[in-house]
Amino acid sequence: MQLGLSSEDLDFQAAARDLIGRTFPESDPFDGGRAHEQRWHAAMAQLGWEINKWPVAFGGPGWSATQHFIWERETTAAGLPAQVGGMGMGMLAPILFAYGAPEQQARFLPDIRANRVRWCQGYSEPEAGSDLAALRTRAALEGDHYVIDGEKIWTSGAHQADWMFCLTRTSQEGKKQEGITFLLIDMRTPGVTVHPIVSIDGRHMFNRVTFEGVRTPAANRVGREGEGWTVAKGLLTHERTGQAYVSLSLSLLARLREAAASVPGANGRSLLDDPGFAGRLSLAAIELEALAMTELRTLSEVAMGEAPGAQSSMLKLKGTEIVQRMTEFFVECAGPYAAPWFPEVFGTPETVGPDWAQPEMVRYLEGRAASIAGGSDEIQRNIIAKHVLRL
Repeated sequence: MQLGLSSEDLDFQAAARDLIGRTFPESDPFDGGRAHEQRWHAAMAQLGWEINKWPVAFGGPGWSATQHFIWERETTAAGLPAQVGGMGMGMLAPILFAYGAPEQQARFLPDIRANRVRWCQGYSEPEAGSDLAALRTRAALEGDHYVIDGEKIWTSGAHQADWMFCLTRTSQEGKKQEGITFLLIDMRTPGVTVHPIVSIDGRHMFNRVTFEGVRTPAANRVGREGEGWTVAKGLLTHERTGQAYVSLSLSLLARLREAAASVPGANGRSLLDDPGFAGRLSLAAIELEALAMTELRTLSEVAMGEAPGAQSSMLKLKGTEIVQRMTEFFVECAGPYAAPWFPEVFGTPETVGPDWAQPEMVRYLEGRAASIAGGSDEIQRNIIAKHVLRL
């Protein structure tokens, strides 16, 4: 594996920086709003980069693993998403490439590419979170429709989604995994109800979704009936590979060093100069560098047509641990100023302390969910033990 950038890679890096600078100059930074999201999507689309992770056969630009690496680093450093389109773009599209019928690809992929439709993921249930195979949401085939009853929980973005890709139980026979079917459900269908869950960071991102006699056409089944577990595993490897958070952690590390340098420490020196703090931060930086190398190796394997496999669990597990540790360092830096402020809940209080204290405290609270999202840390360790260590 080559660790240096070739001249072609450097040219690509320059092009990426140019696109970012032209689209969002310093006078008008990206704020995460819908208008700015659409502007960024349109700018990428002019170059065919809005589907940068899609294979060439489906219109993707055919980037190398190194180009993906560069793009993620540059966009993260600029506070921009590497892709726009959420779960539809990064999670459902790869499943449709691999398992979708031509008619499904023709129907759903154009809207995903154009960022016209928002998707959410219906996997976890109250009694089937880490043990996903224990799900009980029932789908019964009646004529040319499936009738769905049950509930999903911790469904990110369901209150804003147009469609859901959902795991349902269509049979009780055989192994639990053998009776699961992957369905696409229009969220406007009668019988679908979204119940908000406000998380510890004060925001509404998660939801409980109930289904009462919801009818979805059998044509919206991805793969054959009873093969949903196979489809789901393919989706989860893509999700977990994208949860290494390396670019985010690198960005946090740089900002963390700036913040710690401004915080008074012992003996009139900064916190960054404190041997204990500096030592722990250096250890985290070393682990992050090792994770970055693992991510590069995985990207290289994917570029050669291999599936991420159990390595995706390694990336997800270590990526979660490191990004959470970075947020904990920020809380330590903020000290008494780490008290959370949530204007959408409490109005607009007068904030105190450095400007970075409030958003990083919110990030710390939000980041607790990363230990569960995409499969809990305990599940990732079990996968590694079984498929890597052969235990």
